[in-house]
Amino acid sequence: MISWSYYPSIDLHGEFAVTAYTVVHDFITDQIKLKNKYVLIIHGKGSGKLKEEVHHILSQDKRVVQYQLDGSNLGQTIVELRV
Repeated sequence: MISWSYYPSIDLHGEFAVTAYTVVHDFITDQIKLKNKYVLIIHGKGSGKLKEEVHHILSQDKRVVQYQLDGSNLGQTIVELRV
């Protein structure tokens, strides 16, 4: 089992869905500059609204190769970036 805790991450707890785009976009930009291929986005479980927004953002971003929920923690998404 891979431990994703060693990868760069951003915690969106407390963010609103409407502000998530800027935070996620800037995080991805920084991680690509740093040549990090895998990152974690922590959105929490909650109502699922923030997770849905994050997944929508990732699906529209051409710099994202793929993304998926972490099977051991449904409150975070694992993202593979095009570096």
